[in-house]
Amino acid sequence: MRPPRSIVVGTAGHIDHGKTALVRSLTGIDTDRLPEEKRRGITIDLGFASMDMALSGGSTLQVSFVDVPGHALFIRNMLAGAGCVPAVMLVIAADEGVKPQTREHLAICQLLGITDGFTVISKADLVNENQLDEVRAQICGFLTDTFLGKEKPLVVASARSGVGLETVRAELVKLAMRVEAGEHIRPMRLPIDRVFVKKGFGTVVTGTLLSDEIRVGETLFLEPCGRSVRVRGLQTHGKSEEVAQAGSRTAVNLSGVDVAEVSRGQMLVVAGELTATEVVDAEITLLDDAPAMKHRARVHLHAFTSEVMASVSLYDSEPVKPGVAKPARLHLSEPIVFAPGDRFVLRQPMPAGTIGGGRVLDAQPLANARRVETQKWLEQMVAASAQEQIRLRVQRRDVKGIGLGALSREMGLKADAVRRIVADLIGSGDLVMVSDEVLVSRSAFSLACEAALDRLKVSGAEGLKRSVLQNQSGLSDAVFISVIDRVVAENRVQVRDENLAIGGAAPAISGKEVLKLHDVGALYRNAHLAAPTVREAAHQLQVSDSEMRRLITLLIREKTLVRMGSDEAFVHSDALRELAAKLGPMRGKTIDVAAFKKLTGLTRKHAIPLLEYLDRERITRKQGDVRIIL
Repeated sequence: MRPPRSIVVGTAGHIDHGKTALVRSLTGIDTDRLPEEKRRGITIDLGFASMDMALSGGSTLQVSFVDVPGHALFIRNMLAGAGCVPAVMLVIAADEGVKPQTREHLAICQLLGITDGFTVISKADLVNENQLDEVRAQICGFLTDTFLGKEKPLVVASARSGVGLETVRAELVKLAMRVEAGEHIRPMRLPIDRVFVKKGFGTVVTGTLLSDEIRVGETLFLEPCGRSVRVRGLQTHGKSEEVAQAGSRTAVNLSGVDVAEVSRGQMLVVAGELTATEVVDAEITLLDDAPAMKHRARVHLHAFTSEVMASVSLYDSEPVKPGVAKPARLHLSEPIVFAPGDRFVLRQPMPAGTIGGGRVLDAQPLANARRVETQKWLEQMVAASAQEQIRLRVQRRDVKGIGLGALSREMGLKADAVRRIVADLIGSGDLVMVSDEVLVSRSAFSLACEAALDRLKVSGAEGLKRSVLQNQSGLSDAVFISVIDRVVAENRVQVRDENLAIGGAAPAISGKEVLKLHDVGALYRNAHLAAPTVREAAHQLQVSDSEMRRLITLLIREKTLVRMGSDEAFVHSDALRELAAKLGPMRGKTIDVAAFKKLTGLTRKHAIPLLEYLDRERITRKQGDVRIIL
């Protein structure tokens, strides 16, 4: 039997248009749980319900509903529910038609980037055919030019009589087939929308798992407070699970934190993958009927299940006008876990109302960057592909570069996903990978090389010690080592004991030096493709790391060793020739990482850099998850 497919659907619509009644008829669950909701007969806070639907082929569809309040006074709660759903069921009563909160809820859904769903004309039993035709025409006109217009379904139903409920169920199945499953290339995020204590278990939080997965027993972080918590148990659809998958409504039993220390608006993340921020750069868009937004305007910002105050700093003197998207910096009153592409809604305090929203472009803006340069950079980011975004993020770091881990956090992607994109950029020459997985743009690396050469030219024939040259150049260890290796390999700089110098022919190598080079060459030849790191090689031959790097540089210049892309990966040229001979008869065929590991007997640690080298040398070409042998 195939694993169950799940979808989370949010309700939307004006107060008393039958959202809760419709969900109750579909699931048998009354989402109005608070005593005041029972007494007043209206939804005040978020409600949750779920149901399992049998599909053809023996599989099961799990449908979770986030039922939101329709009253204008409780729009904050509606936003907390709508902020995490991938699709919406808009409910409009047949006896009232389109009302103010119908309009505001749909506008909010569009601002949040929701692109799928369907509309239900509820309470169909309260009107006759003529009235139904009139309200249908009104709704069709209202939905024109929205994501629920055009070919999206419009279902007539009644929770009381049962009319149309089977059609609603059928549309939910179709919706689940259309909506993509939760993302696994992004770090795990679970925005918390409910917190409670369960007797015998302790603190329990619930939310929609936006990406990746959660496992029982793992340690997570509660942001923005940075509190470490442990997952004692998981439930989806009321059933205990060992693993909760992206795209599902999830209840998490936490240890290490008291219920009083957790609240709606916080988020569970994996330590080191994402952190909360108080400053973001974003693209802002206002609704057509909103007033222009001036520099330093203060607004309510709603994102996921959070609500904070935000001060808007515009990058030019012109106010934001409806219909014109503009970059702006948002200073938040409280930190939120944001990543590029995240959506948010903006509301004005007085008179209270939704005025617009936006999309995060940079969740970790550089503190000291010039305003004009940042604006230009953000304008480039608006329509940039993931590959172009990475190139721009590395480029703005200049010669300092950026580590792969920091780049992953900036992108809001998992390290493996970023590494795959980076491999293509290294292969094309746009980026340079230096030691410790630090990335530098091609132009910045070239400038660093030229700056080092210029200082050596000034120093004369004697040259400079490595430490002095690094201090003068202001380069980090990772970048400096790669720069020196590059200019030495290109015969633009000579290594003379502890000094580096510009000059003519290199001095003759002593007999002792020849023996050292022979030992290093033999070590790498005997290792074949599973070559040691610089530190491992230095340890085996009992020399310092710096001495080993110097010897490796000389062997690279002699073409005995070949760099794989980083300053830790080198392979003997004989081993590469043997590999090329082995791949020769396989020209035109495809090979994936697993098959390559089996062919070479390598672990992933050695296989990935080697495959990336083969791509750069045009021996293979990456195509999706496989490589074509050329």
